[in-house]
Amino acid sequence: MSQPRAEPAPAVVQGFPEPVGDAPGPGLIEGSLDPAAMVIFGASGDLTGRKLVPALYSLFCHGGLPEPFVILGCARSRFSDDAWRQKMRRAVAGHGGLDLTAWDRFAARLFYQPLVYDQPGTYRELRRRLQELEDGHGTGGNRVFNLAIPPGLYSEVVSLVGRAGMSAEGPGGSPWRRLVVEKPFGRDLASARELSKAIAAGFQEHQVFRIDHYLAKETVQNVLILRFANAIFEPIWNRNYIDQVTIIAAESLGVEHRAGYYEQAGVLRDMFQNHMMQLLALAAMEPPPRYGAEPVRDEKTKLFRSLRPYPATNAGDYLVLGQYTAGQVDGRPVAAYRDEPGVDPASLTPTFALLKVMVDNWRWQGVPFFLVSGKRLARKVTRMLIQFKEVPHCFFRQVLGEHITANRLVLGIQPDETTSLTIQTKSPGARLGLRSVKMVFDYNADYRGPLLGAYEKALLNCMQGDQMLFWRQDGLELTWGLLDPVLHACERCQDRDQQLQPYAAGGWGPEAARRLLSLWPEAAK
Repeated sequence: MSQPRAEPAPAVVQGFPEPVGDAPGPGLIEGSLDPAAMVIFGASGDLTGRKLVPALYSLFCHGGLPEPFVILGCARSRFSDDAWRQKMRRAVAGHGGLDLTAWDRFAARLFYQPLVYDQPGTYRELRRRLQELEDGHGTGGNRVFNLAIPPGLYSEVVSLVGRAGMSAEGPGGSPWRRLVVEKPFGRDLASARELSKAIAAGFQEHQVFRIDHYLAKETVQNVLILRFANAIFEPIWNRNYIDQVTIIAAESLGVEHRAGYYEQAGVLRDMFQNHMMQLLALAAMEPPPRYGAEPVRDEKTKLFRSLRPYPATNAGDYLVLGQYTAGQVDGRPVAAYRDEPGVDPASLTPTFALLKVMVDNWRWQGVPFFLVSGKRLARKVTRMLIQFKEVPHCFFRQVLGEHITANRLVLGIQPDETTSLTIQTKSPGARLGLRSVKMVFDYNADYRGPLLGAYEKALLNCMQGDQMLFWRQDGLELTWGLLDPVLHACERCQDRDQQLQPYAAGGWGPEAARRLLSLWPEAAK
């Protein structure tokens, strides 16, 4: 019988200094990282230049990469090593906020290998080149494979990596091999299972790192700390004291350059199956027995199992869908979704959704969770709003009336990284009166060091083998199981065009959202 794998210790990230001259800064992490090579599929694409290489360069500048470490880019485009280095330099220079003083030292680690994604012979060439780099730089055979490619290519690329013999780990997991998968993880439950089957042919679950960059945000990680490290919150974090919970991820941007993807995905696949479900899990999960990747992900899975199935009738009591029309954002006119480049003029793709979710367990029975996300809304804001119940008895009614505004806790994720608690106090003056006041905490207050970006944190955790901030397959299947009926209701129904409600860009979505969620749009302002 095989022995269970030891779970890696959680990463301990310290504040780190700015780079000095052309030398990487010291001590981003406690301990050391194993030497490794990273293979980036889709190395000529947008994700690589916009997110991955800037994040890797930033880690390098602050001592957050292994030594030695090499990066091998792969794509259909034919580049020499030097040509790809120059392309990545331009991408990092355009990123903003990164000092290029150390670029030449970093670029010496960058290499490129042309690859045709559906041709097995090119994977054998990739394997030879990778082996040469590993032998020449002494990386020990540890590998990270990063899929920065269209989701339709995931299964084929992973399969051919496995068939080329590049994914198998050594005895006891040394050297190790890891796979980074970007969302979306399928289009529905069936395709998510097919993708899982393809991945499992070459990689075991402990090797798979499914990125959800929301989980790597500082303020998202802080939700568990706030809940479980403060005795004033945990005893009241339940149905006895909380009336409802609203989780918002609003964007003022439209589809921008992603119309081709968004037309196929829509807001439910783009935001709800991944980011919104993870935020829901952090807000509602039970405390794990200890802090570690598997105990935390176990509790998330338990929460996902407790979600009430989407109802077959009265769907309007649980779901509002919308699509933005022409309007104004920040004082400038913007086009309707159907007029965006690359969008079908008769598109029925939703750009706004409000989903009411019920959690059928002891802690949350009867408490509604409202998940709201949309494009071209009045402003960019991601937050959790915990609405507490009103006081059970008002002995001030003779002087104040029956109603006293309930307490409200707001956890700001982005761009407002603040936590605020609204309480009632006496108004100054001779007469008895109430006023609502806020106690506010700025997450970055009194912190002077730089912060890890979401991709930097995710990549660092992958190299450490810590899966805390990544999806596990059982959680994926459970969330797709919840959303499959929702997608069926909004995509395959006969009156789909009637369910999709228009809203002006720059506003707060369809009017029906206000009827389903009484706090909307106040909760987002």
